[in-house]
Amino acid sequence: MTRAATLLITILLVVLTSGGRATAQQQVVVAVIGAPGTPEYGAQFGQWADTWKQACSKGGATFIAIGLDESKDVSDKARLEEVLAERSQETLTALWLILIGHGTFDGRTAKFNLRGPDVAANELADWLRPLQSPVAVVNAASASAPFLKELSASGRVVITATKSGFEQNYTRFGEFLAEAIVQPAADLDKDGQTSLLEAFLTASHRVSEFYTAAGRLATEHALLDDNGDGLGTPADWFQGIRPVQRARDGAALDGYRAHQFCLLYSKTEARIPPDLRAKRNQLELEVMKLRDAKDQIPESVYYPRLEALLYEIAHIYEQIDVPTGASGDS
Repeated sequence: MTRAATLLITILLVVLTSGGRATAQQQVVVAVIGAPGTPEYGAQFGQWADTWKQACSKGGATFIAIGLDESKDVSDKARLEEVLAERSQETLTALWLILIGHGTFDGRTAKFNLRGPDVAANELADWLRPLQSPVAVVNAASASAPFLKELSASGRVVITATKSGFEQNYTRFGEFLAEAIVQPAADLDKDGQTSLLEAFLTASHRVSEFYTAAGRLATEHALLDDNGDGLGTPADWFQGIRPVQRARDGAALDGYRAHQFCLLYSKTEARIPPDLRAKRNQLELEVMKLRDAKDQIPESVYYPRLEALLYEIAHIYEQIDVPTGASGDS
């Protein structure tokens, strides 16, 4: 057994046996419910929002809904801009932005339909740009694909219900994603928590099953982007939770960052303070990037790099056991 493999086993043992200190893991989920168009759609969108609210309750996350109240003092568009501006100073607390409703695309501009003025993809990109915290955006609307390219950024997860702005029929992806986000059955790697990646894959497969069972041609194809290239990856490019298709121009593969977003943490993961989790996540991404490039790196370089990264990860897990206020090296 190699030294790196031995170290990896040690890390896993530390994770499974550490006691750790309890920490607040209060993420923020902003659900924007768009203009329904008809009472039927309004009822469905309301149910999806309620499913997210219940998921937040299970995960101890803060839930903010825009578009359900009857207030006319401020438009839903202005309220969304205001809420995002309030998050600009956060650096560690993850923000989930969920768009539930209908969208439009005229061949140039994609918009999410709100009560009152709609919000365009480029406007939302401007509002998100100042945010420094981890961000995941799910646009579950029709014609949502152009949002992926506009919102794509380093470290950000962007999911759209369609692969094209011209897929303009009602989409079911949002319903299935909301149901899967804290569902144990969607925990594909059986680590005790369901990640956004796993929920995306589960929801995408359920969409496919729906159209197959109905004998209909699928009019929606969800995409996920989390490597910043704005291209997106469909669910059928994954084997399990592992991406198996190469991104264009040698960019990093999609999926790794999305697998680090969880609304309901496992007991082990919940022990990790946000600052240490952020460091651990970055190191894990470096490990994944190194692993994907293994064929292009000499073993004499690859294994020392891998070992150094694993040692840093191990040191983070060791700190979980350090009582608050303790000083000195661990």
